[in-house]
Amino acid sequence: MIYNFFNGFKKGFTEFGHNISLIVNTILLLFVYIFGVGPTSVFAKIVGKHFLEKKLNKNDTYWNDLDLGKKDVEDYYRQF
Repeated sequence: MIYNFFNGFKKGFTEFGHNISLIVNTILLLFVYIFGVGPTSVFAKIVGKHFLEKKLNKNDTYWNDLDLGKKDVEDYYRQF
């Protein structure tokens, strides 16, 4: 009987934790989206900024030329 009590107690606390985390995460993520992601995307559309280039370049590929040969070799040894 006492074993059933502790199993039920554990199950109740587990469900309570899941429910509280669902509520808190929903509120926090909604807050972040409304005050962070939303205004950033609206501002980016107004300015014309594209965070992900979806257009193909002249060779029908998504690869971009990085022009890595412009620095001296010594600059690549100590990047940080």
